[in-house]
Amino acid sequence: MHHRHWAVAGMDCGSCVAKIEKALQRREEVDCVDVSMMRETVMLGLQNDRPQTREDISKTLGKLGYRATEHDGRGAAQGKSACCGGCGDADATASDHDAAGDDHASYNNASHDHAHGLPHSHGGGLPLMRRFAPWPQAGDEIAWAAICLLMGWAVGAFVPVAEPYALSAGAILAALPVMKRALQLALNGALFSIEFLMSVAVIGAVAIGDPLEAGMVVLLFAIGESLEGVAAGQARNGVKSLLKLSPEKARRIASDGTRQEVHPSALAVDDSVEVRPGERIPADGVLSRGQADIDNSHLTGESVPVACEEGSEVFAGAIVTDRPIEVKVTRAAGQTMLDRVIQLVEESEKHKAPVERFVARFARIYTPIIMGMAALTVLVPPLLFGLAWQEWIYRGLALLLIGCPCALVISTPAAVTSALARAARIGLLVKGGAALETIGAVRKIAFDKTGTLTAGKPALVGIATFGAQTEDEVLAIAAALENVTSHPLARAVVSAAEERNLTLPELADGRTIAGAGVEGRVEGAYYQVGAPKRLKIDCDDAVTDWMNREEDEGSTAIAVIRDDIVIGALALRDVPREDARKGLEMLNKLGVDPVMLTGDAKRVAQRLAADLGMSYRAELLPEDKLNALKELGTDGQTDDRRTTVAMVGDGINDAPALKAADIGIAIGGGTDIALEAADAVIVKSRLTDVAVLVKLSRQARRVIRENIGLALGLKGIFLITSILGMTGLWVAVLADTGATVLVTLNSLRLLWGRKES
Repeated sequence: MHHRHWAVAGMDCGSCVAKIEKALQRREEVDCVDVSMMRETVMLGLQNDRPQTREDISKTLGKLGYRATEHDGRGAAQGKSACCGGCGDADATASDHDAAGDDHASYNNASHDHAHGLPHSHGGGLPLMRRFAPWPQAGDEIAWAAICLLMGWAVGAFVPVAEPYALSAGAILAALPVMKRALQLALNGALFSIEFLMSVAVIGAVAIGDPLEAGMVVLLFAIGESLEGVAAGQARNGVKSLLKLSPEKARRIASDGTRQEVHPSALAVDDSVEVRPGERIPADGVLSRGQADIDNSHLTGESVPVACEEGSEVFAGAIVTDRPIEVKVTRAAGQTMLDRVIQLVEESEKHKAPVERFVARFARIYTPIIMGMAALTVLVPPLLFGLAWQEWIYRGLALLLIGCPCALVISTPAAVTSALARAARIGLLVKGGAALETIGAVRKIAFDKTGTLTAGKPALVGIATFGAQTEDEVLAIAAALENVTSHPLARAVVSAAEERNLTLPELADGRTIAGAGVEGRVEGAYYQVGAPKRLKIDCDDAVTDWMNREEDEGSTAIAVIRDDIVIGALALRDVPREDARKGLEMLNKLGVDPVMLTGDAKRVAQRLAADLGMSYRAELLPEDKLNALKELGTDGQTDDRRTTVAMVGDGINDAPALKAADIGIAIGGGTDIALEAADAVIVKSRLTDVAVLVKLSRQARRVIRENIGLALGLKGIFLITSILGMTGLWVAVLADTGATVLVTLNSLRLLWGRKES
């Protein structure tokens, strides 16, 4: 199979993708199709690589109304995996979009249509216009329509007897670009497009003696479509801005120490690159030399740069702010976190929200109903009641224009795209509209404990002394001994001493005691640190009581022993994340009930749950967690009224639970399994972002409801006024494009909203 890559201008929504996929899949020489609306690319798997075949495909794309240019550049290098991997979704996407869709392109892009039965295009640069238009910007349909109408008006002003004919000619000329697009769309199977309806309306208005209104309808249509395309383009630009985060070049360090500038796609795993202050890191990797403050806001949403040292993980697209560093590449081009983010956003259109699927089905019924109403409006009054044909033809034409369901169909994808783009901007990755909508319906969220609610590593939480030494002296001695091992508990003791800036005494003969602790000499005295029972040390009641009390509360207690006498004890346990309590409080305010599911002992879970103010279920095996999720969903209710439950885990050992929940949310992100198993990923380990995600989802759901209300409300009002003769063709066009502009601008509130904290 041969893989080829085209740059395609003019795609601005899912129905563009569906139309291209459907047309190309019909070709026998095409094995697989992958269309990226965000990148404006088409990648094909071809049975043969003949120039004629590729030329025919370019012509097919052109006939569909898109400017297509074949490329052999680096984009094609990834074609095989991207294209063949996406074939399965292509058919489903195409069939989904056949029912409903909306195209809202930039006005300077090529024309394209709605796939729902009333296509809608926003085209420019037509050959016919280039042939006749004398001004430089021949693609400007607004100017074309205005000049044609002015010429018709001028002829009529100078030759009054010819005024009706001049205005009619001007209106028809102004509508020629629209008519040509209508013909092109009809030849490609989209007969009842908005261009077709516009053409019928213009010809009908001229035929019944309203040429001026016919011309103004064309002009208003061009203006409205231009505004509509600009508004819709803003949502797309919010997503496409992610593509600009990857640098154009990388400074690779050769084995002899020389620097060579290469494209980031040329970097391989284990390559070393130099990144200077103000530059973006070209690939994911590990900081191998130097230290610097690095701005990760493109992935995490953090506004403050993070201090990174040697060994710290860094991501492609991050900005080095203050010092030059060297980075060892750990992920090749196409596999970086930034690539994964872009891929998730690009593919989100394939995972449609339930309400979007409903609107698609509704549009299939709505469109023929409106057309039937228009036909009845034209025929019934004159035939049954003897009313004037001219008046009721006019009302029927207005009804057709108002009935176009453009605003209704774009109401959901515009809101979903804006919400997903904003989520990606603040470090929240959501796999499509279906997941986004479901998150807002969540009423219970189950949290894994270790690594999710807690830091995932032990910390010192208590010190007791049983002799003349102070707490700092006991801790310093313990840290000196624990330095001989890398056990997590030992690291916690050493870290606690470092936080207190303690000077550690000199240790002699330090060594580990297998399964028991550590030992050594400090200033001639023999010390041990570990569990007294395992070290076979007898403790008095005070020591035993303190250690038992700490262990009952979920801590691990160890003793500091000098010459077989306990002089102190330390309590260590996995502590909650700093933002855990705030994150759970935010969820409670949203009416979401958090529950902890853990395999830890009941006493450990009970202590943490009490600290955080949440319910818990403990001592759960992996399969027990799955059963617990089902119980949380039913909670005494019938299956058809079950509660929507989300699962939040670290994405490493929680994959089954993340998959089993209605919505899986991976936190502590970046791991491949997190991206694969979860429906949403919190890139930065912030529990507060779970509440932010729920809130954003609910905002999107609210905007979708507002959009549907706006679309149906305006259509309903103007449908009635058109039948009653209160509004005409001008208002019909404004009602169609105006409703779409309002819906799109309302959706953009999600994209422009301030960052949640």
